[in-house]
Amino acid sequence: MVADRTTRRAAVLGSPISHSLSPALHEAAYRSLGLSGWSYTAIEMAEPGLAGFVEGLDASWRGLSLTMPLKEVAFDVAAESSQLARDARSINTLVRRPDGAWVGHNTDVHGIVAALRSVDHGGAARVIGAGATARSAVLALRSMGVARVEVAARRPDAARTLADLAQHLGLRARPVPLTEWASSPPPLIVSTVPAGAGPPLARSATAMRGITLFDVVYAPWPSPLAAAVETAGGRVVSGLEMLLHQAARQVEIFTGGSPDVDAMRAAVGSAP
Repeated sequence: MVADRTTRRAAVLGSPISHSLSPALHEAAYRSLGLSGWSYTAIEMAEPGLAGFVEGLDASWRGLSLTMPLKEVAFDVAAESSQLARDARSINTLVRRPDGAWVGHNTDVHGIVAALRSVDHGGAARVIGAGATARSAVLALRSMGVARVEVAARRPDAARTLADLAQHLGLRARPVPLTEWASSPPPLIVSTVPAGAGPPLARSATAMRGITLFDVVYAPWPSPLAAAVETAGGRVVSGLEMLLHQAARQVEIFTGGSPDVDAMRAAVGSAP
């Protein structure tokens, strides 16, 4: 393979961002593709600064990865967006068109599907949280063949809104109180809440045998919620799996090449 030495830049934006593993993943991916001219950094960015930052980027910038809290405000800077991003109302990837405008994509859905490809969900799942990542989770569950979804969230109105979206997508869905997230659990539970929200939930994780928890948190691992579910007899899947596969899809969108996922995994290690 002939190395490509043209300077191209990409980055992950969000707040907080210092913990991000995305630079290690992308750099490993670019090495696997022989793209020595590509660089990838992490940049602290809150919602008010996104539009001005994107507007000021020169032609060397080819792609941006977006984490919280930027996945919704990204629609304000995207000239167009994929149907999947519009369905999820969540953009985690911006790629530059030849005319300099930006196109919004959602690779979180792909990452969740890949992370859960070996999980037997029995057609039913419960989602904890109701934000941008939770919407992506509902779309992922639909593509996996889940037919029934329950939504448990801190704000009942947000849970109802996400349940309505799931119904619009053809699923049987209903909200449940967050205090009942662990009651009569379905085979698969997807937690999209930050690590800080885990300890109160963990106290309710008592009877989890036969249950799989997918926690989008990956650092620190295990999260308090994941540790409690595992102690209670359940299986846990780390958010590192989602991060790995959504990053690989981002690299494909940015570069047009398919990176070595094993090399990317080796760059960050693997979580249980």
